[in-house]
Amino acid sequence: MKLERHHFEEGLGAIKQRLLGMGGHVEVRLTEAVQALMERRPELAERVARGDDEINRLQVEIDDRCLKLLALQQPMASDLRFITAAMKINADLERIGDQAVNIAQNALKVIAQPPLRPLIDIPRMAELALHMTRDALDAFVRRDAELARKVLQRDDEVDNLKDHVFRVLLTHMMADPGTIERALGLILISRNLERIADHATNIAEDVIFLVEARDVRHRNGTEAEG
Repeated sequence: MKLERHHFEEGLGAIKQRLLGMGGHVEVRLTEAVQALMERRPELAERVARGDDEINRLQVEIDDRCLKLLALQQPMASDLRFITAAMKINADLERIGDQAVNIAQNALKVIAQPPLRPLIDIPRMAELALHMTRDALDAFVRRDAELARKVLQRDDEVDNLKDHVFRVLLTHMMADPGTIERALGLILISRNLERIADHATNIAEDVIFLVEARDVRHRNGTEAEG
């Protein structure tokens, strides 16, 4: 039994390491997508937009490892919460990678035309979304529910910034129809960033469930026993 438990814990450790590796790839792609927009570098945007094969490969591998542990072992309740959380976090990381591709694709359309205006709050949104993702993963590794709650608290700030970006760009479109295409591209990028923050929030909620067996979805990190 001790040997089986040792192998099981090795399997859990391998899943954690691969999730960290996947998170690293996601962070790089998101950083490069935003950098391409801010520095108006189409070659960098094209590189990000070409795909995320490594992220997709890791997603399949992590899910496979999780399912094998469930099938071959009899996990305790805490182990089951870890595996469940890992599979959900895996899916959210893959979707963040998809959003980075979307940002790069929209950036290509924006930078193909003259600058509309300074990027308003988009760089701040990107910084927040990136830090939320990083902190959510750190909370998972450290099983730190308090850090996860701090991630949840930042989601409203991202939502407010997205709304501000929309209002400013809507004013531009109404004043000058010639700006519509560029403004829409920036609005879509702000929406991509908001969704990344939402996925980081999902990861943080999964961490709280993992650590405390408490379901805090739709409750801002409080109440509701799991």
